[in-house]
Amino acid sequence: MAGLLNNLEKSLNDGKFCFTAELVPPLAASSGRLLEQADQLKGRVEAINVTDGAAAKTTMSSVAAAALLAVNDVEPVLQLTCRDRNRIALCADLIGCAAFGVINLLLLTGDDPAKGDQPEAKPVHDINSTALLTLAKDMCEKGILPNGREIDPPPHFHIGSADVPQRLENRGTPPAITNKINAGTRFIQTQLCYDISLIEAYIGNMGEWGILDRVKILIGVGPVASARSARWMRDNLWGVAIPDPLLRRLEDSRDPKQEGRRICIELIEEMQKIEGVAGVHLMAPGQSAHSIAALLSELGK
Repeated sequence: MAGLLNNLEKSLNDGKFCFTAELVPPLAASSGRLLEQADQLKGRVEAINVTDGAAAKTTMSSVAAAALLAVNDVEPVLQLTCRDRNRIALCADLIGCAAFGVINLLLLTGDDPAKGDQPEAKPVHDINSTALLTLAKDMCEKGILPNGREIDPPPHFHIGSADVPQRLENRGTPPAITNKINAGTRFIQTQLCYDISLIEAYIGNMGEWGILDRVKILIGVGPVASARSARWMRDNLWGVAIPDPLLRRLEDSRDPKQEGRRICIELIEEMQKIEGVAGVHLMAPGQSAHSIAALLSELGK
């Protein structure tokens, strides 16, 4: 197994306010564009997520992208979905990535192929994301496949899940993410949320249920290019929270891109004051890595 890239795990465990960023691998049969994007973020964030067929659209494999980053000394977070693989393929991809030193995993269900670029594709869903979490955890802690076969040597994984910040409607019922934490989740990256009051309520609910003692939570945020872009994200990406006052700020601004970065920076500064927020996960749907890099520059990173 290659040397472990575990800066994210160490930094979160040490209590550092961490930054991760998301890249969509290109539809390209070479590494150039991927590495060019990653170079803009390298050394400025703790790790870089590579998406797995986001929006059910074909790109370079997230497994290949994560391995390419790892061999170029960029720490990846491998996003892996249940949509396209049965458990044989999932195990094979996890073991293969571990051999390249990839340890950070964000394990997901996957977007519906019917809404993607090849709608005739059939989803697999041999197991669900919670079962995949258990599978990855057992591969590490027990060193076995689901059928009991021994993995020699076993991998080490730092396992994550996605969540959507929301207020608990029933305070007597634990958050749904609890099941995934019990299955092996150790960090959470959330959907985009630009509502600081919602973030405070979400983190407060997590604290009430003792979840903050068990996982590290990174809140999703990122630069917004325009009011139109913000509306599209709110209307089309499930779980995105963007309050109307922020939309008006973008509408009234002479430089919406700059205003979008300013909004993001203000939110990050506020989140750094909230106990229980372990960091931020930077995403910029429809934009390039340059937009995240520009934001990091304004943050002094």
